[in-house]
Order: sequence, then structure tokens, then C-alpha cells
Amino acid sequence: MNRSFDILKEKIIKNEAKMALIGMGYVGLPLAVVFAEAGFQVTGIDLDEKKTTMINQGISYIPDIESARLKKLTEQGSLKAVNDFSVLQDIDLVSICVPTPLRKTGDPDLSFIISATEKIAPYIHKNMAIVFESSTYPGTTREMVLPRLVEKNHFVVGEDFFLIFSPERIDPGRKDWTTKNTPKIIGGMTDRCTEIAALWYKKALDTIIPVSSPEVAEMAKLLENTFRMINIGLVNELALMCDRLNIDVWEVIDAAATKPFGFMKFQPGPGLGGHCIPIDPIYLSWKLKSLHYTARFIDLASEINTGMPRYTVTKIQDALNTREKCLKGSKILILGVAYKPNIDDMRESPALDVIHLLRQKGANVVYHDPYVPNLSLENENYQSVKDLDQAIREADCTVIITNHSCYDYEKINDQARLIVDTRNGMGKLGKNNPKVVRL
Repeated sequence: MNRSFDILKEKIIKNEAKMALIGMGYVGLPLAVVFAEAGFQVTGIDLDEKKTTMINQGISYIPDIESARLKKLTEQGSLKAVNDFSVLQDIDLVSICVPTPLRKTGDPDLSFIISATEKIAPYIHKNMAIVFESSTYPGTTREMVLPRLVEKNHFVVGEDFFLIFSPERIDPGRKDWTTKNTPKIIGGMTDRCTEIAALWYKKALDTIIPVSSPEVAEMAKLLENTFRMINIGLVNELALMCDRLNIDVWEVIDAAATKPFGFMKFQPGPGLGGHCIPIDPIYLSWKLKSLHYTARFIDLASEINTGMPRYTVTKIQDALNTREKCLKGSKILILGVAYKPNIDDMRESPALDVIHLLRQKGANVVYHDPYVPNLSLENENYQSVKDLDQAIREADCTVIITNHSCYDYEKINDQARLIVDTRNGMGKLGKNNPKVVRL
């Protein structure tokens, strides 16, 4: 008889298990809300006091979560936020949702995972389950997390406490696939770990996908985003080839997409953005290098994708040259700096690289984004222009980096002197238009 397993299982079944989420960002806050709505007593833990204060006041800073929805939970006492990890001594279920970025050297930065693990360790107790949701390379849960959790006690994983990896699959801004209905992969250190996590997550999420180990779950997440990264790299290279062949890449893609089988539509752009697609495959490539294996597809796709911001700047420079304008001293308006349309997420946005390169070449750069009123770049603070119409009229070149749906592209076409469209935001308006240069 496994006493810890039975105790925790009964608590989960009776909705008596207390839950904590560490990291209240794009993953953690929506997850906390979904579990609180399912009847769990949820505590959010974050070192950012501004975030915890806003949560406790019922104010959401994540677009996917409406403040009214959050406020209802905080007022009824289902959800609260703290900065103090000592609350974990009374918590049964812990979900870790901290970032896993890259260092400037291109190596995985696991400092957030290590820090979270070390902060949990003093409060780990019997009958506790811990799930890591942060994307990372295969082996992290077993090789890095587990030893740090058990080094100061004699607990046995799968008997005294339960450790699981379950990758987040958040796509900010989506309404069709959300935290609740996106299938959830769960890979425990033991069968009982997986069973506990499946029972726990099934209480709030629609579909649970158990797998045989944390390594399978870790690798599955990397496969998902490596698939996207490589296909985006392919279509970005197609754009480069079509440019040299003087073929409309957007028409080519639309034509290919009419095939009802065997083809999935990807679109080129000024570079990769978001927390997962530009980063997760690099984690896998880095891990394989330690095993003396070169992930050639990943490295090649990364080379192509990371070169797109520079290619975009070349297109801007060439477009100005055809109008006898020099890039240096020209006023460039960047439309959209979020990494994808209709959200405020700036993580790894290619707009930042484009702005940096344009400034390096002496351009006078301003930006507009209805979702991002302010941004900081190279120790300088920028503000989104207040009068968009005036900014378009004054710009020597208007560059569409993020094709937000709220932009009036007909009006942009009427007002702009020159447009470089990296997302085909202009659609049919941009085709055979003398003032529009498309990627």
C-alpha cells in the first residue's frame, strides 16, 4: 500500500487538494484561473510584486484573461497571489511555469528552473505532486530537477512525492484552442506520478494524454515547435528564392495550399518570434551537441530564420534606393512590434532586430502598435506614435512587421509614400502596387 499516493489521490478526488502555481505569466495565470474555476483552492506565487498585487485586486495583465473573470475568483477566495514560497508547506499540488530563455551565447538558460526548484526544495513534503511545465531539453526533469528536490531528504519519487513533466502549449491570442481544451501531455517519473497528475489535471482540463516518461513529454514539446520552426525556415528560404526568380511568393503559397492533402500552409516573415518556436529547437540542438550529434535541420532553419530581419532591412534599403532615398536619415515607421497579430507579447519579436539594424544604419525609426504602448530597446524607451495617420504621411517608408487586424490597410495605402510589407498584410492591395514592396 502506498500511503502518500492514496492520501493525495483522495484529496484530489474530493477537491480538497490545495494547489500553487509558480510563475504567473502567459502560462501560469491562465492555468491558475482554469483550476480555480474548476473548484481548486489556488495560490499563485511570483517574485514580481506588481503582478501579485494586480491579481489580488482582480486586475488581469494577460490579454487572454479578462479582469472580470479574474476578479470573480479573487473575490470568492478561490485564487490569491503571494511572493512567499513558504506557503508551499501547506500545498499539495505545485505547477511550475517559469521561463526558459536562451543566453546571449545561444545556450539554454535554466536559471529560472534551478531557482524555482531550489525554492521549492525546503518545503517539499510527503503527499505532494510537482509538475514542471517549462519547455526544456529531454532529461531536465530527471537529471536536474529530481536531484535538487531529494538531496536534503530521503523521499522516494513515486512513493513519498510525485514528479511530472507536462509541457505548456499556450498560443497567446487564440480563442479556439485555450488552456482548457488544448490536449495536455503528462509524463511522470513513475506510473503513479503520471496517474496522480492525470487525475489532477483531468479535474480542470478537457483532454489528458499520458506518456511513458518525462523525457517523452519533453521531447514531444520540442518536436511540435521544431516542426514549425523548420517549416517556417523552409518557406522563408522559398521567399528568398522567389525574390531572385521574380516570382510572387504569396501567390505560390496560396496556390500550393489548394491541395487538400499532403501540404500544410506556412507563411514567410521578417523573422521568428514568441517564447517557444525560436527557442525550443535550440534547446534540442544544444542537448544533441553534448552527445556528439549535429541537428542539421534545426541549425539550417535557425540560420535562415535569424537572417530574415537583416533581409528585411535590405528590402527597405533597396525600396528607398529606387526612390532615390538613402536609408541613413530616412524616417521609418514600423507598424506592429508584437511577435504575432492581435496580442501584446513582445518575446523574441523580430521587430526588435529590425529596429536595431535600421538604427545601426542611421535611420530615424518610430513605431506604432495598438497593443504595445511602450517598449525598451538598447537602454532607450520608445512610445507608440499617438497620431498614426500623421506618422504614415510623414514616414519615408512604412514597414508592416506585424499585421494586426485593426489596421485599416486601405487607408495606409492611401496615405503612405512607400510600404514594405513583410506579412502580406496589404493582401490584394499590395499586388502590382508601385508603392508596395512585398517580402
